[in-house]
Amino acid sequence: MDAIATGVTSTEILDILFRWFHVVFGIMWIGLLYFFNFVNANFAKTLDADSKKKVVPELMPRALFFFRWAAMITFILGLALLYINYSPNGWSGFSTSRGHWIMLGATLGTIMWFNVWFIIWPCQRKIINGIKTGSPAPPEVVNRAMNASKVNVYLSFPMVFCMLAAGKHFLRSPFEEWYWLAGVVVIGYFAASGLYKRGAKVSTEV
Repeated sequence: MDAIATGVTSTEILDILFRWFHVVFGIMWIGLLYFFNFVNANFAKTLDADSKKKVVPELMPRALFFFRWAAMITFILGLALLYINYSPNGWSGFSTSRGHWIMLGATLGTIMWFNVWFIIWPCQRKIINGIKTGSPAPPEVVNRAMNASKVNVYLSFPMVFCMLAAGKHFLRSPFEEWYWLAGVVVIGYFAASGLYKRGAKVSTEV
């Protein structure tokens, strides 16, 4: 046991702990994103005004709490991991194919985090309060939240690929061989579109 632990630095311990929880909270964040878009959006269409007044104020604040804070923790731990792994070498690792994928993944993740905290959550607060009070939020608020959420769904597919490509040392730079990234974006788009279509057709029969 002592032999195994010999030479392990505090930076290495932080690195693996941060990676662990970065993935755990990332799963929570993206899982809830898919729940909102592929499950809840279709379920909500079946609710009448009275049902919405009972269900939405109870369900959505709870779900959105875990959704937004999972996004925040994933984002913060991602920044910490970038610092731990790239700052010691003067950020030169960003010039490698692995660094290129990380940069792309981090950029997409940052856009998604921004959408959660500065578009989706503020709009959802208005939507939830509108249902509670019986004064519905303006249609543009609902559309803004829905569109930002859809953008995140479509970004999530290439974002996850970028992170996996970096982790597995995929030696094809998306900047030098752009068609890899183009292929990922196209495949991800059709995969997400297919899930939207399938979600609308899922039977409630058991």
